[in-house]
Amino acid sequence: MSAARRFSKAERKGCNRILIVDDHPMIRERLREIICVEHGLEVCGEAEDRHSALTAVKNLQPDLAIVDLTLKNSHGLDLIKDLQAFTPEVAILVVSMHDESLHAERVIKAGARGYITKQEATRCIVEAIHTILSGEIYLSDLAASRVARKLSRHHAAGPTRSIDKLTDREIQVFELIGQGLSTREIAAQLHVGIPTVDTYRGRIKDKLDLKDANELLQFAIRWNQLGTERRT
Repeated sequence: MSAARRFSKAERKGCNRILIVDDHPMIRERLREIICVEHGLEVCGEAEDRHSALTAVKNLQPDLAIVDLTLKNSHGLDLIKDLQAFTPEVAILVVSMHDESLHAERVIKAGARGYITKQEATRCIVEAIHTILSGEIYLSDLAASRVARKLSRHHAAGPTRSIDKLTDREIQVFELIGQGLSTREIAAQLHVGIPTVDTYRGRIKDKLDLKDANELLQFAIRWNQLGTERRT
């Protein structure tokens, strides 16, 4: 079911309310266990996709939402933009398996206040939550350094095939190509038409200076592999 889950525990005064948005029940359960033992924090609900998350935010009024980038039938970046537009008072922490060197800056620009990988979550999610609720941004040292370098200077002319040239939607298509999905499968997952995906493919090839679909596929696969290697 794609419904928000409301917990029946009585609310505790002075507690910051946390909503967990992730499409894996075991991940939600583990995060809830870690958060609920921390004084001053309570998990007020869970959601697995964009629609149920928006419903939960409206009904449960959390102080902070923990959002994965890969959600059921949707993408977390779209949810972040929705929350920023309609409920900017809700702080957002992204907890994701995706490579932070690519995504951390993008989610901060979209309105999130922090980014940690799922590998880091057990160790530092409570610290990240408290940091964000205090009004600060939380990033790993590596991600923070990368963002700071970009903000401190104009974007120097880098490699021709810089992934930073791609828009958020193009990044989503690029990663799905690297996972081996067909154009039809990508269209179904992103809820767009096949011609739209073809347009994105063309733009990605142009921006990354790739000559054909095969070179695009190989480059996308390699990029995904490199991201996996950096996370392990």
